Amino acid sequence: MQGDEIKDLIGRVALGDRRAFVALYNQTAAKLFAICLRILKDRTEAEEVVQEVYMSIWQRAGSFQAATGSSSAWLSAIARNRSIDALRARKPVADEIDSAYDLADAAPDPEMQTVTKDEGRRIDTCMEELEADRAVAVKRAYVEGLSYQELADQFGVPLNTMRTWLRRSLLKLRECMER
Repeated sequence: MQGDEIKDLIGRVALGDRRAFVALYNQTAAKLFAICLRILKDRTEAEEVVQEVYMSIWQRAGSFQAATGSSSAWLSAIARNRSIDALRARKPVADEIDSAYDLADAAPDPEMQTVTKDEGRRIDTCMEELEADRAVAVKRAYVEGLSYQELADQFGVPLNTMRTWLRRSLLKLRECMER
């Protein structure tokens, strides 16, 4: 873009010269589109804003004063300001937050948290009623996820003995929890 050439084209556009407007568009559209795209980060929206920019240039070309500033700065300011206006016109983030506020919370409510804690305490109390090695085997099987075979190896007992320990321990836990 040659500064003097752009100033001349803007002056001719101010007089209503359509050919000068086409020439101005051909020489400046890429730069103005880049400005809009950088601000808006959306190609479709940037294209719409560039159309508004050129409508504004057509309407306001007579207000450009060549003596007070550069033509490129004037065109860039129009593109920048229109892009910022488009950003401001977007749906505010607060509306999205307000609509999200109405969504159900998946976390347990305070009452459910209290019930869960109470049940946890009851399980701990019932676990204390089991023999120490049986309680450890139950925790490792049902909390840590160890297999019957792994537990049998750790405790040095046959596999069927470990199954019997766990089954009887679970029956005692159920009986305790039902009290």
